[in-house]
Amino acid sequence: MSSFPIRIISLALFSISFLPSLNNGQLTRHSVLTRAKIVYHGGPILLETINVALIWYGNVSLNKKEAIANFLKSLNTDGDFSLQPQVTKWWKMVESYQAMLPGAKHDEVPKIIVNVAKQINDTSYKYGRNLTIGDFIPKIVKEHTKEAKNMLPIIITAKDVNMEGVCTKTCAHNGIVGNITLYIILGNPELECPRKCEWPFTQIDSGPKSILFLQPPNLDKAADAMVIALATTLADMVTNPLNTGFYDGPPKNSIGVGTACKAIFGSGAFPGNPGKVHIDVHTGGSFNAHGIKDQKFLLPAIWNPKTSSCWTL
Repeated sequence: MSSFPIRIISLALFSISFLPSLNNGQLTRHSVLTRAKIVYHGGPILLETINVALIWYGNVSLNKKEAIANFLKSLNTDGDFSLQPQVTKWWKMVESYQAMLPGAKHDEVPKIIVNVAKQINDTSYKYGRNLTIGDFIPKIVKEHTKEAKNMLPIIITAKDVNMEGVCTKTCAHNGIVGNITLYIILGNPELECPRKCEWPFTQIDSGPKSILFLQPPNLDKAADAMVIALATTLADMVTNPLNTGFYDGPPKNSIGVGTACKAIFGSGAFPGNPGKVHIDVHTGGSFNAHGIKDQKFLLPAIWNPKTSSCWTL
């Protein structure tokens, strides 16, 4: 693995018990009768600096670009300190997994820097509007990272692009090309699957029906839902880049530290209710984190390894 600084440690197992998780407003495959475990499998996690290449595939709208890019830039940069909580606090929970590694110093948790090093506008639809992971994703990744090997490409699709597996299985996906380059695919649910990937802003097709809907913090349901999906997937990837880190279940169908807490955004959450969050008095938008440029975000819960519970801002 050469794309990012990673830490290889022993095969000692580190496990965390947790209660049933939520997924887009519905229970995951873990039932209330089953106690699942996130287990440390002895492999690497991402460390130090992650240089990101944002690949905007198709005509991605400006508000979606701003929401996604500003979220990533807010991970390591505090906004106005009078506005709390900050996105940086959410990211510290992801960083805290470094302290859970055998032999790590629990009182010294280094920063994991996410640096948006490059943005690429691929508006030619060179690979068409129906992208398959096996055929086209490796080509897109290689084309845009060939001159920068230590990049994490994040492919964000326009609303008129269909991505294999996105929406039918998940709202975002992470993987690896050629056992070398990690990548993330972020689907745009605006046209393809709003009733799957835009919760808690839109009713879902199946599972417990929502008793409460939230207004998106940036007044764009798809953009804010994409931030949620990206945050969840990024947390999973950092702590489990090669399916040998922190996760539950079989490697090919793993449940990561972000996925385990889907559909939880505040205290008191339960299926159909995202929990207690802040409301912007000017726009009515719901949020739980402040970022740069006075932008607000609704960020998902993350599994807290110290308390063995889903943690929210």
